[in-house]
Amino acid sequence: MEVLLITGSTIEEGKLAKGGDKLTAEYQVECAVCWISPEDFEVLGSPEKVKVTSRNGKHTVAVNTKCTDAVREGHVFMPRAIWSNVVIDPDTLSTGSPLYKGAPVNIEPTEDEVLSAEDVVLKVYVGGL
Repeated sequence: MEVLLITGSTIEEGKLAKGGDKLTAEYQVECAVCWISPEDFEVLGSPEKVKVTSRNGKHTVAVNTKCTDAVREGHVFMPRAIWSNVVIDPDTLSTGSPLYKGAPVNIEPTEDEVLSAEDVVLKVYVGGL
């Protein structure tokens, strides 16, 4: 399902990030998540996890799901962290900043493991795992 990804800080993400706790289980629980509207969540079959894939198909990341009416149909929200950063389009379109709001991505149910922040970095940027 193609949706528009909105990223941003949550209060808990900010607290953990500013406190230097990006490698903790609490940070992963807060940030390795995709908030999905009830309508889209139902269409996807109410999955526990989804695979989020960048528009160009180069990068994917598995994250937990959160069904909430805080996002509208056709949109998803992910806290701005390593899990969302790997799937947003790095092109700045001459603005100096990637498209953190409204980046097209694909989501689909998955059984893939939700990786830790460290393992995401190793997989995506170092080429390990």
